[in-house]
Amino acid sequence: MPFTLVLSSAPTTPAVTDALVAEAISVANLHGSAVHWLVPGVAVDIVTSQPIDLARLRAALADTPVDANLVETEGRRKHLLVADMESTLIENEMLDDLAADIGIGPQIAAITEKSMRGEVDFATSVRERVALLADLPVTIMDTCAARIRLMPGAKSLIATMAHHGAHCVIATGGFGYFADPVAKTLGCHAVHCNHLELTGSGERRLTGRLIEPIFDRAAKRRTLESVALQRGLPLSATIAVGDGANDLDMLSVAGFGVAFRAKPIVAEAAHLALNHSDLTGLLFLQGYSAEEILEG
Repeated sequence: MPFTLVLSSAPTTPAVTDALVAEAISVANLHGSAVHWLVPGVAVDIVTSQPIDLARLRAALADTPVDANLVETEGRRKHLLVADMESTLIENEMLDDLAADIGIGPQIAAITEKSMRGEVDFATSVRERVALLADLPVTIMDTCAARIRLMPGAKSLIATMAHHGAHCVIATGGFGYFADPVAKTLGCHAVHCNHLELTGSGERRLTGRLIEPIFDRAAKRRTLESVALQRGLPLSATIAVGDGANDLDMLSVAGFGVAFRAKPIVAEAAHLALNHSDLTGLLFLQGYSAEEILEG
């Protein structure tokens, strides 16, 4: 079975040099393997007929801002993308941003970190955090939404995959108030998320509750599986990306499960990891080359 070793870096800080490629070939004992540049200086494919000791190679490249991943060459191009939003498609953690605006940042951030590390289940943590927002005017969310920053590479990722026929879905434990506009901006096809309960009259305010059921870790996996089934796709034709413990289940069943700048519990469990690349790294894992990648 053919495999492809993918070395990638962020396009803004290209670090995949000829010398680094030669070092990777030597460490992984891939002498004579075909080398194909996807983007000069940024990403390269090295084809091999057998798996390699990826942990050893990653250790050898640890001092460089380069990601090393091994993928099966057959079926690299995926037809369904399911992506987490916060700290993945966008740089923000929206609850943390809201909390900072109202002066309860440390309380919210502490709960968020426990959830991301898998120390407390997501449903419990999100209820606890949202309860601290009770009676806030909904207008404060508009102020927060105006500061959303797209993750570098997000537009290119969605635009390129959609152009090549893939279905792109956001699956987030965050809120539709933020996720819907992000999806529209990026050109995603659907959003699955949580929804904040608001008062029904007068100046609309947050009640401190979510509309049940909670969209949690299990729901993310169900979303990936159900959308794949609806579109007649095997799970091998899917790619999922996220950074927190809430993403682990969907990463585990996707054809490519990618930990993106992830918490240790996620990076250790995921099949693929991007710690230095931006989101175009997901395109390189699928073999997209420079001439195929759209700006978005």
